[in-house]
Amino acid sequence: MTPITYELIKTCKQTGARLGKVHTPHGSFDTPMFMPVGTLATVKTMSPEELEDINAKIILSNTYHLWLRPGEDIIREAGGLHKFMNWDGAILTDSGGFQVFSLSDMRKIKEEGVHFRNHLNGEKLFLSPEKAMQIQNALGSDIMMAFDECPPYPAAYDYMKASVERTSRWAERCLEAHARKDEQGLFGIVQGGEYEDLRKQSARDLTSMDFPGYAIGGLSVGEPKEIMNRVLEFTTPLLPDNKPRYLMGVGSPDSLIDGAMRGVDMFDCVLPTRIARNGTCMTSNGRLVVRNAKYAHDFSPIDENCDCHVCKNYTRSYIRHLIKCNETFGFRLTTYHNLYFLLKLMEQVRAAIAEDRLGDFKETFFEQYGFNQPNAKNF
Repeated sequence: MTPITYELIKTCKQTGARLGKVHTPHGSFDTPMFMPVGTLATVKTMSPEELEDINAKIILSNTYHLWLRPGEDIIREAGGLHKFMNWDGAILTDSGGFQVFSLSDMRKIKEEGVHFRNHLNGEKLFLSPEKAMQIQNALGSDIMMAFDECPPYPAAYDYMKASVERTSRWAERCLEAHARKDEQGLFGIVQGGEYEDLRKQSARDLTSMDFPGYAIGGLSVGEPKEIMNRVLEFTTPLLPDNKPRYLMGVGSPDSLIDGAMRGVDMFDCVLPTRIARNGTCMTSNGRLVVRNAKYAHDFSPIDENCDCHVCKNYTRSYIRHLIKCNETFGFRLTTYHNLYFLLKLMEQVRAAIAEDRLGDFKETFFEQYGFNQPNAKNF
């Protein structure tokens, strides 16, 4: 029996969005869900206890980075990633494919895998579907990702077609190499860029392999939001209703709502933590750059409509001071708030789906946040 199962609870009559629950060996979580990113076995500046406080049920860690530091053997020796980082909730690990293609130089893509150089020291490395499975089996994550090719955007049709076919062959090899099928679930990744026929081919190939869940890759890589939404509209219906759907690398509030409306269950992104370290906060009234001079004498919370620990106890003025002085505590406060904001947003999305009003919720949220304004600033 697969260790990852999905329970469809309700479909929103207004939008078709899905309310569900994913069950894992380390607990269940309601969907749609945003997953904070803990690249190196830590969500930057956040403790596991704080993640529990904000109701994070699943976090993401990165196979490529953990392979380089500290190495999968040390994590295996520690008893797996959960024990290593003292996290009792679910963990998803990506396969390392995105980092190989985005961070590393001198890439050579072969049928057997990818030859490239370590982005830290230039050392020659090789990552294959089999190696990606070996590393993730050692890490012991609840959800593993198949090793895929991550083509650039935009990519020519012929290149993308060959890439999709290679990703399907690599997915088969991942299934064969997966050594802990009763303990860890493995998701396939649908590729194909903006080409509808290639997305169909990729989805057809992968669903025939009967993965316990499916990710939609190759989006949020520089394409306009309109293209991402259009691709989701013709891709998610190709995926099984009884399995979770994961949109990789998406974390802006508008894209979370748009993705949920198009049938996506799971999201992840470094966006909320990365912008927090630059002093940018998500609020119910839009984007707020707390490091700006106009907040030096502002003793109100980041967001007066937020009930997180930060907004209850600290002011814009104080947080601005910390960030201007490069104090780590300031980054911790803005990170805590941003993650809380997105997890609370997903709670509101789930409530709206349950009450068949997600379309109305989107309209109100977009208006209040400022997404409907001409030339609206995003992240």
